[in-house]
Amino acid sequence: MNLKRKGALAVLLTLLLSICVSAAPKTVIPGGNTIGLRLHTDGVAVVELSESVPMRAGLKCGDVIREINGTQIKSTQEVKQAVENANGAPLKLTVSRGGTQQTITISPTQTEDGWRLGIYVRDTVSGIGTVTYYDAETEAFGALGHGVNDNGTLLPITSGTVLPSSVASVIRGEAGEPGALQGVVNGRSVTGSIEKNTPQGVFGTMQAIGGEPIQIAQNKEIHTGHATIRSNVRGTQVEEYDIRITALSPNDSQDRNLHLEVTDPDLLKATGGIVQGMSGSPIIQDGKLIGAVTHVLINDPTQGYGIFIENMLNAAA
Repeated sequence: MNLKRKGALAVLLTLLLSICVSAAPKTVIPGGNTIGLRLHTDGVAVVELSESVPMRAGLKCGDVIREINGTQIKSTQEVKQAVENANGAPLKLTVSRGGTQQTITISPTQTEDGWRLGIYVRDTVSGIGTVTYYDAETEAFGALGHGVNDNGTLLPITSGTVLPSSVASVIRGEAGEPGALQGVVNGRSVTGSIEKNTPQGVFGTMQAIGGEPIQIAQNKEIHTGHATIRSNVRGTQVEEYDIRITALSPNDSQDRNLHLEVTDPDLLKATGGIVQGMSGSPIIQDGKLIGAVTHVLINDPTQGYGIFIENMLNAAA
């Protein structure tokens, strides 16, 4: 899950298409409830290089390993087994990168723990996030407002599941220490499926959530000043909290479109401001859904960023 300085250090809270706005649903139900997320990667994703050897061989973070020595790879266990079986002999990795495939040859290194390639890989990832919207007509939902990343790498996925969750406890945010919602998955029943993991959020279909539908705001309608967010910071209860939009950045390359400040005394008391796990909390202004919370400023947890709802819906299409 990338860091960047912009007045203060900001961090993603957890775990790219263009369409006409008229294609988006006119009304949706705003979320605010946390959900459990379990995503399965498309192949085995390289999320970190622990040594210089794989980099010299040509591997990069974000590469997806499809085959090793001509054998299809679907899990991290299969990567580990192939490395052990090679016993130090060079391996030919077929990887996907940016829509193309290439073959990279790399030799395992002998360590105290056995033969290793010097890479960290993922085939699944789990966590909690917050639902931004639900479309009752199509059962489609969007959550997080940013992608599920591992060490800055957006995870390519084939599928994922949605599980019911609740918030068991909260680690309050402090200057220099981002807080977090401590969530638990309630049972094993699957309540939805995840189809896309994009820089603007995760999207799929799920069982209905309660609430009244509201209109979606166009970007030109959004303004600075008072707004509210819906968030689940205790149990399964969703509550509405006051915030202030302090600035707008419609053309921000990282979709940090809304600069916001938490002003609600109850939320400040409970969490210290914005904490990890609140990603996706819907932002409402003038009775319309305008976006979702995505980032917190590490040096000031009362402040953070959000994405325009139009940008999320464009990515969902």
